[in-house]
Amino acid sequence: MTETAPQETEGTARGVRLPRTARRAQLLSAAQHVFVANGYHAAAMDEIAERAGVSKPVLYQHFPGKLDLYLALLETQAEELVNRLDEAIASTTDNKLRVHAAVAAYFDFVNGEGHAYRLVFESDLRGEPAVEKAIENATSQCVETITRAVTADAGLDEESARLLAVGLAGLSQVTARYWLNDGRALRQEDAVALIAGLAWRGIGGFPLQQAEA
Repeated sequence: MTETAPQETEGTARGVRLPRTARRAQLLSAAQHVFVANGYHAAAMDEIAERAGVSKPVLYQHFPGKLDLYLALLETQAEELVNRLDEAIASTTDNKLRVHAAVAAYFDFVNGEGHAYRLVFESDLRGEPAVEKAIENATSQCVETITRAVTADAGLDEESARLLAVGLAGLSQVTARYWLNDGRALRQEDAVALIAGLAWRGIGGFPLQQAEA
């Protein structure tokens, strides 16, 4: 059989011409739906191409294989989580509000469109080194962001602050996922306030460095 399809260009795919960045975003959006719904192993490039409204050759022009596509999507979502948390910590210098903002960042991410959080927190491809590295990098960046705030403001050494940061990050993402899977039994703002209050009762017990001066 003659394979002429791989010669197809983006401009001829389904008769629609899109700029490369727009086409890439379209493909990632389609891939997110398929990967979240089916998991990596059951997802098919045919289905992703069909959902995006392009031919498989066009899909392969942007992503040479399924793993490349999955990693691009994973890294996009991991960066989204990191950015949300960075903005949350930087939004205030009040430690109590920082804790609340950090918890809210995880809830917002988990409650985001399309359940993309599953790629970061519930990937079925954790045994793949590149996937593991991307997830670990995102986790480490989130922990370091919280660690810097705790180290500076709670009078703790870096290792102690990092352990608290891991605890806050873990508490936030686990409770956010439970809240979502439980059908959002509480309003999001009430759930965030509840978990932030729990976290602050622990972290708030450490003195500010300024108070020790």
